[in-house]
Amino acid sequence: MAEDETGEVPKLPPDARLESLDERLDRLQQAEAAKAARTQGDPNMRAAQLVIGYLIGGPLGGGLIGWGLDSLFGTKPWLTLLMLFLGFGVGVRNILRISRTPPGGTGTGS
Repeated sequence: MAEDETGEVPKLPPDARLESLDERLDRLQQAEAAKAARTQGDPNMRAAQLVIGYLIGGPLGGGLIGWGLDSLFGTKPWLTLLMLFLGFGVGVRNILRISRTPPGGTGTGS
């Protein structure tokens, strides 16, 4: 490009198509940011889902394993009860791990 006396490159005239494109891009970026904010969700909801899952899944899983072992060894209902209480204890331990993690953490423990 040719330079003028001050050594600067002369500016091109504004292009209406580029301005229109910039405006559309800004609108789309704002819409995408609003959509992302809506779908982010509540971090407390995730913690509540984990707590409910551990309180239901622990005893249920332990009870099913105990029932299977009881039917295998013929010790009904003792292994079912033992595994049910162990599952509940594991669920409570996992909930205590969640309560110790910072709010930004994953909540799965380590």
